[in-house]
Amino acid sequence: MKRVLADTSVWIDFLNNRDLPHVRVFENHLHKSQICSCPPIVQEVLQGIGKDREYHTIKNLLLTLEIFMADPLQVAVESAEMYRALRKSGVTIRKPNDCQIAWYAVRYKVKLLQNDSDFQLIATYTSLDLL
Repeated sequence: MKRVLADTSVWIDFLNNRDLPHVRVFENHLHKSQICSCPPIVQEVLQGIGKDREYHTIKNLLLTLEIFMADPLQVAVESAEMYRALRKSGVTIRKPNDCQIAWYAVRYKVKLLQNDSDFQLIATYTSLDLL
């Protein structure tokens, strides 16, 4: 089964029942692929939830997914290197966590489903594979 890393931008739109192209792709992959996550996405999704009941429901859902794990120091250093290389190429990523998320996608060789212009820029200068 093909694995897909779904970015926070997709999760937010999905959880808010928005009828958008990337949400429809996400819903399609819920049935055909294995949706995966990583610590920065889990944190970003959970920190944005206001209601306790909804928080616990979504936390339980996220924790049923395959979560890509790696040494935090390795992720920090290599994500910083990615960020710096992009800056040297004239590209400034607005949210440094996006470099971490991209790092996980590249490291685990999975496609990233997203709705964030930073990832388009990262993919232009790295081996990040977007869905």
